[in-house]
Amino acid sequence: MKLVVVAGTPGSGKTSVLLHTIKALMKAGKRPAVVKVDCLWTDDDQRFSKLDIPVHVGLAKDMCPDHFTIYNTDAMIGWAAEKHADVVLNETAGLCLRCAPYPDECLAVCAIDVTTGPNTPLKVGPLLTTADIVVTTKGDLVSQAEREVFRERVLDVNPDCILVEANGLTGKGSFELAELVAEGPDVNDNMVLRYNPPLAICSLCTGETRVARKYHMGVLRQIDGFMEYKGE
Repeated sequence: MKLVVVAGTPGSGKTSVLLHTIKALMKAGKRPAVVKVDCLWTDDDQRFSKLDIPVHVGLAKDMCPDHFTIYNTDAMIGWAAEKHADVVLNETAGLCLRCAPYPDECLAVCAIDVTTGPNTPLKVGPLLTTADIVVTTKGDLVSQAEREVFRERVLDVNPDCILVEANGLTGKGSFELAELVAEGPDVNDNMVLRYNPPLAICSLCTGETRVARKYHMGVLRQIDGFMEYKGE
């Protein structure tokens, strides 16, 4: 079983790129299954189902989608095995730019939209910096110079990544991505995260709704950058 975790900023075209990649995997004789993780609602499972592959949806709701993905990785792999899949593609909402839902024994793919601006790669964090493959999308909407600057920004923060220029409409880049998926690592029973989750766990995380600073405890960072711990 191979595990591919596809994360990225909202609207970056993850689903569209995956649809083309799945078609390429099926032509190569692979048996893919998809687990789609979103926050509150999705109908992307209907798009995947048209490819006649196993599809499962997980809604994180009031839990961070990255944390939800990590917590349910074993269940995803077990479900895919029951469906006789040899590749499980986990598309996660990946909204927190300080988290990364990638285990060590997976192929980590980050999709990022070129039209969001040349400095976006500097703002994303471990979602991008720990990825094996960075898929840049919507490059046809900007100039060649802008694409080159964006590419250099990606390599500044993740110099070891493989860059794939993709287009969710035409399918550009999908065969290359499918080949990389086929060559990816097999999962094992002792996977660990590639990157620590954020260390700042505060009372807002556990349900405190009052705004004033005096009500909050935990690891806190003030607006001037000073970090403190309040609590037992």
